[in-house]
Amino acid sequence: MIADVLVLLKNRLNAHFRSLSGAGLGDADEDKVVFIDGDQKPDSTSFKLGAVSLLLFNIERDAIHRQADNYVRFADDGTTRKVSPEININLHVLFVAKFKDYEQGLHYLSLIIHYFQANHYLDKQNAPELGKSIDHLTLELNTPTTAQQNELWGLLRSSYLPSLAYKVKTLGFADEGQLATAGVSEVILDQKQL
Repeated sequence: MIADVLVLLKNRLNAHFRSLSGAGLGDADEDKVVFIDGDQKPDSTSFKLGAVSLLLFNIERDAIHRQADNYVRFADDGTTRKVSPEININLHVLFVAKFKDYEQGLHYLSLIIHYFQANHYLDKQNAPELGKSIDHLTLELNTPTTAQQNELWGLLRSSYLPSLAYKVKTLGFADEGQLATAGVSEVILDQKQL
């Protein structure tokens, strides 16, 4: 599910950039939003030149949307199902622009801000490619402090590049193995009906 969300964001931004190909964005056929290469040296993170790299840098549990009760009523007849409470998470993603022309990188970051300002809420109606298990996503621009940015770029073991951080809220992971616990009508002990 996490990978599906990141692929969705990447594909939607690339489609948006292709639709703006007349706006001086260069090669419209090439993806401008890419994932970082998974086969990297452990001592640093390298970002593709001429692209905006998308990476996940944190997964956070969202305690605000937590279900309080392990028993959830599903049917009108009063039957309940015992389920583990849904776990809701937020994804923190980073868009890193690395271009030979510094101004071009800033231009792409501006386009990302504009796109997510207009499309900050994605659901099945405006994003039919959302998976079955994802009801909706909300994107929120995150502005880390200078100290937080310093820590993040230290973890990435890279020099700072122009970037944007977004919080993608909220993904729910539900218990798929729900066991029905119907109302008890009789109890049999030692083969005797009570």
